[in-house]
Parts: sequence; structure tokens; C-alpha cells
Amino acid sequence: MESVYKVIELIGTSEKSWEEAARVAVTTASKTLRDLRVAEVKEMDCKIEEGNVVFRVKMDVSFKYQSE
Repeated sequence: MESVYKVIELIGTSEKSWEEAARVAVTTASKTLRDLRVAEVKEMDCKIEEGNVVFRVKMDVSFKYQSE
């Protein structure tokens, strides 16, 4: 069976950890995208806001393309 997948870039944030930032991105995307397949972390950094660390994860996420 042939399939086509689309890849998009997501950036998730969390005040707890990079893992939580990735989970936030995937969980939020799964509310509007179906058949999420693979998430590949491309970059991790943190931002400092008023003395607090905010973890950020930039990732590519693929999902199955479905024609209408």
C-alpha cells in the first residue's frame, strides 16, 4: 500500500523540561492532525524570562496525508 506523509515543524515550550516541551507540542498537534507518525527533535534550547527558565524543543513531526 502506498502512503504519503507531510512533515511540519513544531516548537513546544515548558517550564518543567525539554521532554515536557516535546509532549506539549505533540499533544497539541494531535488535537487537529490525524495519524501523527514520527517526531524528530531538531533543536533544544531554553529561554530565560524574568529569571525563570522556559525549555523549548524544535521538532519535525510527520503525519499521514489524506486526500479529501
